[in-house]
Amino acid sequence: MDSIVSNSSGYDQSVDWVPLSLTFVEYPKGDVFGKLLALFSLTPFVILSGFISLILFRRDLHTITFFIGVLLNEICNTVLKHILREPRPLARNTNLLYSEYGMPSSHSQFMWFFASYMLYFTFIRLQYANNKAFKEFFWKVAGAASCIAIACIVSYSRIFLQYHTWKQVIYGALFGIIIGTVWFTIINVVLTPYFPTVISWKISELDTTLIPNVLWFEYTNIRHEAGARARRRKSISAKSQ
Repeated sequence: MDSIVSNSSGYDQSVDWVPLSLTFVEYPKGDVFGKLLALFSLTPFVILSGFISLILFRRDLHTITFFIGVLLNEICNTVLKHILREPRPLARNTNLLYSEYGMPSSHSQFMWFFASYMLYFTFIRLQYANNKAFKEFFWKVAGAASCIAIACIVSYSRIFLQYHTWKQVIYGALFGIIIGTVWFTIINVVLTPYFPTVISWKISELDTTLIPNVLWFEYTNIRHEAGARARRRKSISAKSQ
């Protein structure tokens, strides 16, 4: 007799099914605030999606090396969890979904690595055409403050949803900041001088590394091109009348 047990519809009932844990977050039933924090706890996956999109469409070396740092940060977190072996504060029944260890918090470490790196990148690497203008400085501060605020919210969400203790989240933040600082220093001091050589390779033809602020560059060029096209269209329209 066949060992595979099937129901009358022909579906296999002997297979053990498990949910994908990457985006699985539990929150107290009926708690709107808890649901909002659960959504915020998915921020790392939004950031990872952004990294992949930027790498595919821009091939910027700073973005690629930033992403490599994110991966190294996650590896460090996994190693630390298995060295420290501190359990999570709440033992859930879904043991197959989560690592049993909670020290340090991977969400907290990820977000504070990202926030610290972005802080250094914004004020050291990112340059506008006129970096003394108050408006441009304001946007730098606003961007950095937003990264820090989101990191705080995501970190708190892990405590509120009882995935981690305060200590696990704080240590995660400290490790994230330390690794982010070290990685930015390596990129800015050691690797950046070699970027001009790398972008001279055939595979790097579309690299935008030498443009200090790609978003500002695109904004000014698109605005200039849009104005030029509008003037040409207006000129053609006037001639046809």
